[in-house]
Amino acid sequence: MNDHDRGDTAWFVDSRFGMFIHWGLYAMPARHEWVQHIEKKSAAQYQKYFDLFEPDHFAPRDWARMARAAGMRYVVITTKHHEGFCLWDSQYSDFTAAKAPACRRDLLREIVDAFRAEGLRIGFYYSLADWHHPECPMDKIQPAYNDLQERSRPRDIVQYQAFLRNQLRELLTNYGRIDIMWFDGNFSYVREPGESHDLWDAANLAIMIRQLQPGILINERLARGLDPAPYTIDIKTPEQQIPATGIRDSDGNLVVWEGCQTLSGSWGYHRDEENWKSSRELVTMLINHVSRGGNMLLNVGPTARGEFDDRAQLRLAGLAHWMRRHDCAIYGCTVAPAWAKEPENCRYTYNPARQRLYVHCLVWPFSTLLLPGLAGKLKHAQLLSDRSEITFHESGDDVILALHGTTILSERMRVPRPVMRKPKVGIPVIELILK
Repeated sequence: MNDHDRGDTAWFVDSRFGMFIHWGLYAMPARHEWVQHIEKKSAAQYQKYFDLFEPDHFAPRDWARMARAAGMRYVVITTKHHEGFCLWDSQYSDFTAAKAPACRRDLLREIVDAFRAEGLRIGFYYSLADWHHPECPMDKIQPAYNDLQERSRPRDIVQYQAFLRNQLRELLTNYGRIDIMWFDGNFSYVREPGESHDLWDAANLAIMIRQLQPGILINERLARGLDPAPYTIDIKTPEQQIPATGIRDSDGNLVVWEGCQTLSGSWGYHRDEENWKSSRELVTMLINHVSRGGNMLLNVGPTARGEFDDRAQLRLAGLAHWMRRHDCAIYGCTVAPAWAKEPENCRYTYNPARQRLYVHCLVWPFSTLLLPGLAGKLKHAQLLSDRSEITFHESGDDVILALHGTTILSERMRVPRPVMRKPKVGIPVIELILK
């Protein structure tokens, strides 16, 4: 495949942190984005959410400001989730925000405009499955799967492929520059032996996407079940996990990857969910992604009124507090060189362009911190939050950072210096300037 078949990953790996937004009709029942599947709701039962959807507090500029403050540099928004509800005014569906009686707005355009105004790049999530479309191939995930008559009804895959092409052309033509095409919904379409798994005509979809948006990034989920993939995969997108050594190809080389994560357990707004991660846990997750050479895409599920709820806002504010002083340990950073072995209870991130190694102290050392194998490599050490100096000395192959010590005033008098207090920043970071 040629270079023009590939997306531009340079900005992506420099950014490292993005916001995922799952928003649709499922915000109204507020008990999981798959509520239609979980509760086996018929199309008629689900219709009431469409009829009553009224996001009267919709404030995308507030969303965008919070994302930027938290250090996020791009956004991926669910243009259409599996339920089939479109946030944009699609001429190929009657199940859209612009046609919902109490909404009547192209919500996607307002979201795109708001995030662009804050300087964030734009990504579109798009579900290949559409539970509202009558020709969507049947699988075990569909809410209507247990309806034997509906399950056995023939589906016109050619018509459905045309529907996918038409909607994607709308999205990639009418909203300016789009940086990421993030596919999902290709989960359990298992065919008979010898049959094609390519229900979506993936190769031709990818060609069309790259023609409409040169340089766009396409994730691997369009090609799920296809080996080899019929297009160049720009990013791998593991879900709710952080690969221990990143994601690597068959030769052991790091590939471009992005872990997508939730604030709690669900992707869509869930009113009663209690297992929310703390701001400190979220910062730790971000560090773990970058230290393994990946991005983190952190999800927020707005309410049915169009707001980020208080729990989400509190955690975004916590991220903003940490990122304000530590963003240079995230942006442009990646896995540390092989000679830099991570100290105990720490993670390294590394900026090769600036020759900086960052020590993220998940547990603050009491007195000293041993850095294995760094002897002869270190020019200066400083606490990143205020760039105050940390003294060090070498011991064999290692470097020992002094977080307490003595100050020599004369040959006869040594004045003890107190143990360095832990900075009040959640996860402290020590910046190592390399020779």
